Amino acid sequence: PAPGGAGAAAAEPGRGGTAPSSGVVVQVREKKGPLRAAIPYMPFPVAVICLFLNTFVPGLGTFVSAFTVLCGARTDLPERHMCCVFWLNIAAALIQILTAIVMVGWIMSIFWGMDMVILASKYS
Repeated sequence: PAPGGAGAAAAEPGRGGTAPSSGVVVQVREKKGPLRAAIPYMPFPVAVICLFLNTFVPGLGTFVSAFTVLCGARTDLPERHMCCVFWLNIAAALIQILTAIVMVGWIMSIFWGMDMVILASKYS
């Protein structure tokens, strides 16, 4: 066939043809900042309560979750001391409370609570 004809279209995956599988495995790893990595892996019911609290009182659920770190909850910051992770969670709660006036903190608080529930469901 002529260049650019039907034979060329069948070999290109972007044009509706089928390309042979190359066997390449792609792995995506999420890089978290220190505040987000400090979110504790809590039992599912506790995470749902924190989401509920964060939804109605921005930062309250995050504040409660900080104390679960002192009770032994695991985080994605295993190299940091427990007190440091506790204060990171307190800082996140304060940021949520102080910026709730302009709605940013309230939205951040809800997303933080959703992350708590997602981490709790992976932990269970």
